[in-house]
Amino acid sequence: MNIYHKLEDFKPLDYAVVTSGTFDGVHIGHQKILARVNEIARKNNGESVLITFWPHPRLVLYPDDSTLKLLNTFEEKAELLREQGIDHLLRIPFTKEFSKLSSEEFIQKVLVETIATKKLVIGYDHRFGNNREGRFEQLKANSSRYGFDVEEISKQEVDHIGVSSTKIRQSLFNGEVHIARDLLGSDYSITGRVVKGEKIGRIIGFPTANLEIDSKHKLIPADGSYAVMVNIDHSQYKGMMNIGYRPTVNGKTKTIEVHIFDFDKDIYGESLKVSFKKMIREEKKFEDIESLKFQLELDKKIALTILNDSL
Repeated sequence: MNIYHKLEDFKPLDYAVVTSGTFDGVHIGHQKILARVNEIARKNNGESVLITFWPHPRLVLYPDDSTLKLLNTFEEKAELLREQGIDHLLRIPFTKEFSKLSSEEFIQKVLVETIATKKLVIGYDHRFGNNREGRFEQLKANSSRYGFDVEEISKQEVDHIGVSSTKIRQSLFNGEVHIARDLLGSDYSITGRVVKGEKIGRIIGFPTANLEIDSKHKLIPADGSYAVMVNIDHSQYKGMMNIGYRPTVNGKTKTIEVHIFDFDKDIYGESLKVSFKKMIREEKKFEDIESLKFQLELDKKIALTILNDSL
């Protein structure tokens, strides 16, 4: 997959099949669109193109709003799109100036002049241009003038739950990582660098890798303990992760730490990818360290049952 970081780097294609949007999470609804884009491209000996925007538009338009949490960093999103078979990823720098482009200007400048779009595929709720004024009806009515066809994908349902990035975020805020997985089509994951901790876990027989997350906008699931899979240098390990303030040892700051089963290597400074399987329990304060240690032994048994069942 080719990645372009500005419009000027992209050269018009002979037969471009295009979709556009933030695609946060690259969930199963997004995947329906991507599959259709790739299908049309292959049938016409063309190439698939995905247009996305970075930073996320809300971070630019509402810089004081700290509530937005994203399912993907750009690097994570790019990797998911590569796995879906997209040929070209055009990352348009989103600025306040760019946000003022009308829907007509966006169509002409990006879709027509830059890419030479032949077919545009969009989701049922797709909006674009200044104040999100552009919509499917405008595209359909003017497709002959633009020189490309347009197709809209209908709303997808999973067990009667509408698929959306918002619903996935809410599931994660609730600790329901198994529901998020059903909507994403794969495990929710976070990536971080291993940093020095207080080594309390090592003292009680459960050494942990403390993670510093790559992006402050990345969504971290609800506080609690989780069964997880850990990717270290392309090798997979079972483990359990704790997110929270460690009330039993009077923790003052929120930490994200993972205990990797049957693992004793020095990995300070290394990058880990942690994939969530299921919440074991919410975080709680125990009477003493021995009670915490007893619970951790139980948590490990539960985690192994979850992880073995998921393989």
